[in-house]
Amino acid sequence: MYDIIIVGGGLAGLVNSILLSKAGKKVLLIERKSYPFHRVCGEYISNETRPFLASLGVDFSLLNYKEISRFQFTSPSGKVLETNLDLGGFGISRYTFDEVLYQLAIKNGVDFLLEKSVENVEFQDNHFTLSTNTENFEAKYVIGSYGKRTKLDATLKRDFFGKRSPYIGVKYHIKTDFPKDLISLHNFKDGYCGISAIEGDKYCLCYLTTRENLRQHGTIAEMEKNILWKNPHLKKIFTESEFLYDKPEVINEISFAPKTTIENHILMVGDAAGLITPLCGNGMAMAIHGAKILSEHLLQYFDDRKQLEENYQKAWQKTFAQRLWVGRTVQKLFGNEVLSEIALLSLKNFKPALGMIIRATHGEVI
Repeated sequence: MYDIIIVGGGLAGLVNSILLSKAGKKVLLIERKSYPFHRVCGEYISNETRPFLASLGVDFSLLNYKEISRFQFTSPSGKVLETNLDLGGFGISRYTFDEVLYQLAIKNGVDFLLEKSVENVEFQDNHFTLSTNTENFEAKYVIGSYGKRTKLDATLKRDFFGKRSPYIGVKYHIKTDFPKDLISLHNFKDGYCGISAIEGDKYCLCYLTTRENLRQHGTIAEMEKNILWKNPHLKKIFTESEFLYDKPEVINEISFAPKTTIENHILMVGDAAGLITPLCGNGMAMAIHGAKILSEHLLQYFDDRKQLEENYQKAWQKTFAQRLWVGRTVQKLFGNEVLSEIALLSLKNFKPALGMIIRATHGEVI
């Protein structure tokens, strides 16, 4: 019997586990993989999270992260727009950063069950029973922090899961010649690709596109040559870089549709609660901030489930709903060859608008 069981060990799950265990709660985190491992992710974290992460116990002096202070945007034809980032951020791989948080969670007394998937969750008599393929567990609360899409979404019959999404995500780590203080977003037909420095002399190269693009060209490599390379900046990156993976990390059916923060009394957080478009580059910070909000509410209303659920939903909506809406709205302007060119020209002529978009998809320092 646990106070809280967390399903999924990404940023939101790990941060929740640390905060709740520090507060004296008995916490179990179940993760289907074993740390460290790679994830499809842009691997850029806004500086809005830096003070909070330091208070959590993250020692930045030991991390070989990269400071990022500039943003570049290119249209499919290769036109360029650049601006400074007000808050800025830092680049670090999920492989490294998740491992740091995992070790911090162990240090703070969190129990882990790795290489196991939760197959069923039942709520009855004011507590939960969770089942893997080998064991059952009980808890007063369950946090869903399992990322963009899993079988558990199907089991819970979540609305978004039944609607096919056209998007796929692809990520590489590369070595290349690129400014270490710059995060760049390159548009192409029906997609966009981000590149930014991470630890060491490596870079994260991650893009979002459609299944239709892949279907037309058969393989990821052929799609990249025929679609992505039409943007000259991407052609240069793909042809002049050293690729460090044998094959890319890929995720299918990424949905940006609105999601619920409570599902059968399970408290959703991170991408399981709502996914910001990669175009806005702030998903990692949102996951961290969301975990902070959820843990604070759990500790405050631990003995009042109804009040907890009502207040958490309100706080989550107040903090993130507008950001997600702006992200979905802005996404409609990009990835389309014609609209991307028009949007870049418009933003070039009215640069304050670009700053407004960036600020609208980032939060205050937490």
